[in-house]
Amino acid sequence: MKSRVPFLPEDELHAKGAKYVRSTLPMTPHAVRDGRLITDQNPVSTKAVSDLILGALAETE
Repeated sequence: MKSRVPFLPEDELHAKGAKYVRSTLPMTPHAVRDGRLITDQNPVSTKAVSDLILGALAETE
């Protein structure tokens, strides 16, 4: 696998100064909002992302 991806994205994000946050349990819902940026970790996070989007949209009304 290392021949295909010679680095870990998490390590690169930290090296570039990003604040990387991940779930403590694998394949559990995990979404994060930082201002207008909303992101998730995996496919089971759809509801968590939807809730954050709805909250962000409600703030703009």
